[in-house]
Amino acid sequence: MNTDLLLQLLVNGVIIGTLYGVVAMTFVLIYKSTQVVNFAQGEFLLIGAWVCWAFLVHFEMPFWLGFPLTLVFMFAFGVLLQVVVLRPMLGEPIISVIMLTIGLSIVFQAAMSWIFGVFAQPFPRVFETESVNILGLNVQPAYLLSFVISLVIMVGFFAFFKYSRMGLAMRATAFDQQVAASLGISVHRVFTLAWAISAMVSAVAGVTVGMVNGVSSALSFFGIKVFPAAILGGLDSIVGAVAGGLIIGLLENVAQFVDGEYLNWGNLYNIVPFYVLIIILMIKPYGLFGTKKIERI
Repeated sequence: MNTDLLLQLLVNGVIIGTLYGVVAMTFVLIYKSTQVVNFAQGEFLLIGAWVCWAFLVHFEMPFWLGFPLTLVFMFAFGVLLQVVVLRPMLGEPIISVIMLTIGLSIVFQAAMSWIFGVFAQPFPRVFETESVNILGLNVQPAYLLSFVISLVIMVGFFAFFKYSRMGLAMRATAFDQQVAASLGISVHRVFTLAWAISAMVSAVAGVTVGMVNGVSSALSFFGIKVFPAAILGGLDSIVGAVAGGLIIGLLENVAQFVDGEYLNWGNLYNIVPFYVLIIILMIKPYGLFGTKKIERI
């Protein structure tokens, strides 16, 4: 058994798993606030990556300036999307809003292909070195940067929900929208902030993956891959999102090792998250940390 390769893949799994966890938290954030599953989440990654790429290539900005501007742009984009497109859907059946997010994903993909073309574009070189050696393991600087940023985002989410006034308002809204409104909480503002944060955080993942693999429409598939992580942890649990992301990240890389060393199927890395999705829905449909709802008739 190639132990060095397995160790390398496990480290990669932890790093990419934290990125999955961060994106899964955005699924949870929107679901807890609005009870809607956002199937356009992958397109948020795609838009963020293309915007950052445009800042760096067309406007020739340094990364330290283009990346923060991308986050500001995506925050404003999330606000605009919620106010213009999603707010008029308040009071409509949840399935209608979910179908709207599916429609938005198609529109966003088409728009990005129209603006930037259908061919993958390499991300401008951001770091001087190709990889960093840590305890004998080679790790790409983009993944190290994403790992640090992901940890900061996770800590920020914890502090935001536990100590900030708006974070407490979002928790109250997630628990019961009518009660929250009766207490003077602006439900509209909570919804807007949830979508804005979701778009901004997703851009972090989009830029990271774009730096490693280039920017193309394939980035949107990242959001679909993260969905099993959100289901595994529980769609209403921030902690579950982080745990689900780490588990999926590790399982993917272990599957890649097993496939490459023994099975030689060639696609186990891509499909193992969906095997996990099917199994968890059969055994524990509310996820590992999700709240089980009991309805009495």
